Amino acid sequence: MKHILVLVPFPMSDENLSARRQQLRAVELGADIEWHFEAVKLAPKNYISAADMVLADIGLLEAGLNAERDGYDAICVDTMSDSGVAALRSHLSIPVFGPGRASMLTALMLGNRFSIITMWDHWRHFYQKHLTELGIEQKCVSIRSINVAPDNQALMAGKEDAIFPLLEAEAMKAIDEDRAEVILLGSTTMHQAHAYLAERLPVPVINPGPLTYKLAELALASHLTHSKKAYPPSPFGKEDVITAMLDVAKGFDH
Repeated sequence: MKHILVLVPFPMSDENLSARRQQLRAVELGADIEWHFEAVKLAPKNYISAADMVLADIGLLEAGLNAERDGYDAICVDTMSDSGVAALRSHLSIPVFGPGRASMLTALMLGNRFSIITMWDHWRHFYQKHLTELGIEQKCVSIRSINVAPDNQALMAGKEDAIFPLLEAEAMKAIDEDRAEVILLGSTTMHQAHAYLAERLPVPVINPGPLTYKLAELALASHLTHSKKAYPPSPFGKEDVITAMLDVAKGFDH
């Protein structure tokens, strides 16, 4: 039996964590894998500024530091920003996947041009970062937002009738006006809209979180992990310091 850890990028209750676990229903997964969802101790209110991104990296790094020692075989990071992914890869030998880069590269296996449909414009910076680092800016023909502030705890529960049609309308504009051939959901917090959009849009719709689950499953089956040439370990690790910092910070109201 394999064990995969899904790191949720915000502290939250078990009830809200269950909304994240619902992503498992979106794909067919092997019966020989157990999935464990764990929320971070510390996170920014949302991922808006450069300072937010530093805090997100630290929170996710700390949450996954001991995953390999604790018997996990792979990690999926549940945010399109891919926060903590590079740091965890430098620390761990087990495969670590984030949905940001992975979903963009998958979009290019399904079509030549894609659009990102997102909740609000404040997330545009980390999409742009991925596109620039991957060198595929010209392949993303638009980033369209409905400009509705996201709820990273309850997600879209109770707001489906209002939000889903707005997302559909922006996706259709991306297809008709921008000539997008693939639609990419801009956040794992949008996963509840995937089935609705996939039924109504004439192009593939990528659900980023569940995609990473399949990639982790594939990596384990194929005996693959990230390159230590790309993600070299630090000879002077400060894991105990990071843990101590977040244990203290957890006591504050963020």
